[in-house]
Amino acid sequence: MLSLRKPTPDTLRRFLATQTPLPFTYQAVGATAETPPVGYVVDRTRIKLGEGEPVFRSAIAALRRWEQFNLGWVEAWPSDVPIQTGEVVAVMGRAAGVWWLNACRVVYVVDVAGPLSKFGFAYGTLPGHVASGEERFLIEWDRGDNAVWYDILAFSRPRHVLTRLGYPVVRRLQKRFGRNSAASMLRAVSHEGR
Repeated sequence: MLSLRKPTPDTLRRFLATQTPLPFTYQAVGATAETPPVGYVVDRTRIKLGEGEPVFRSAIAALRRWEQFNLGWVEAWPSDVPIQTGEVVAVMGRAAGVWWLNACRVVYVVDVAGPLSKFGFAYGTLPGHVASGEERFLIEWDRGDNAVWYDILAFSRPRHVLTRLGYPVVRRLQKRFGRNSAASMLRAVSHEGR
């Protein structure tokens, strides 16, 4: 869905109501947990957020608030969607003066305690998305070296005619999202640590 104005909450509610019952737009649902499928472009962004359990807990809290989308030009709506399998969220992005509205459903949640503790989730695209694919957001705490990492793994391909025509621009925006999302998580963890 394209718009010259930022979608209103009523527009977003209607959009999500129509998207919620629809199927995913790709076959390899859950593939970010293992190996992304052939035929898609794969993106990976990884950044060290700091060290120790307080950083790990802060990063989890930020992920639960969808801080990785608090970018100014991209945001998730509603920002209080619980991170649970089956939940549906709208991701709004603004580029070239146009708002792009995209629908995604949480595919799986990761919550592992141990020597390598992990928390995160993946979501997949629904028909109301300009691309087709899946993206995983993961916080990892390696108790061996005490490092806390934020990791994004995504596979995608264009689905909308405009994304096909403007694919070089789309790729730049996808890479920008990875960088900006990592910076947003780093800010969120640094801010909570003060």
